[in-house]
Amino acid sequence: MKALTATDFKLKGQTGVYHGKVRDVYFVGDDTLVMVATDRISAFDVILPEGIPYKGQILNQIAAKFLDDTSDIVPNWKTSTPDPMVTVGRRCKGYPVEMIVRGYLAGSAWRAYKSGVREICGVKLPEGMKENQKFPTPIVTPTTKAEQGLHDEDISKEEIIAQGLVPADEYELLEKYTLELFERGTEIAAKRNLILVDTKYEFGKSGDTIYLMDEIHTPDSSRYFYADTYKECLDNNLPQKQLSKEFVRKWLMDNGFQGKEGQQVPEMTPDIVAGISDRYIELYENITGEKFVKADNSNLLERIEKNLKNAGF
Repeated sequence: MKALTATDFKLKGQTGVYHGKVRDVYFVGDDTLVMVATDRISAFDVILPEGIPYKGQILNQIAAKFLDDTSDIVPNWKTSTPDPMVTVGRRCKGYPVEMIVRGYLAGSAWRAYKSGVREICGVKLPEGMKENQKFPTPIVTPTTKAEQGLHDEDISKEEIIAQGLVPADEYELLEKYTLELFERGTEIAAKRNLILVDTKYEFGKSGDTIYLMDEIHTPDSSRYFYADTYKECLDNNLPQKQLSKEFVRKWLMDNGFQGKEGQQVPEMTPDIVAGISDRYIELYENITGEKFVKADNSNLLERIEKNLKNAGF
């Protein structure tokens, strides 16, 4: 199986390129982005040495589907998907915060709660909660968008406004969009026997309009639990059966890697890589309710280049 781990396209009208952890973003003209979802995979802020076949296609197609399914709530950046691994869209000036929304006490919020913290990002948390318990209502816990290589930091609504990161009236709109998107994502997940536990959204502006940017409701940006086993696991203090990238992090931790200095990424054998690829396909089919159709990956760069050329790039 082949994986796409690097691109170096020269597109018509290209004005720049940014190689992120897993996506390569090409700037075309003043107002267009061509985002290539590569098969690179990262964990603990480290890009792992092997690409995962079909991962880019999976994430790109999930994000495109959910952008379409939520476009009545908030305008989004997507204009077309000329290739299974590519989305073309509007270039926006991103807000320097990520809007994280949580419906359940899980992940880093639980770790903080367990250590005695009862307020996250200015939001007070009830006493007596247990891991993975549902909040009375979803909470918004924003983070700053850190420069490359640095960690995002929790920040409160009040601090965001006081520091001038987002004007007060625009922040209110971001929070409204965040909760409405999460509600829609929750409804879609419920139809698939899933619970949308938490996720993140990124927004930006073009002109006077706020747009939803980046990916949405993918297993890389969201955590899902299986609904039919949720209550039994909660009542018996068992780990939830979940759909997310957590299985990759767990494999790394079980093999002594958490991204800390001096630690080595465990060997990613062909069997390990194939196993991760299969899990991503499982994620796709569970989240979308559709069979995953593998695109021809015999020559990924050639295929993408041809599709972009046909689309005018």
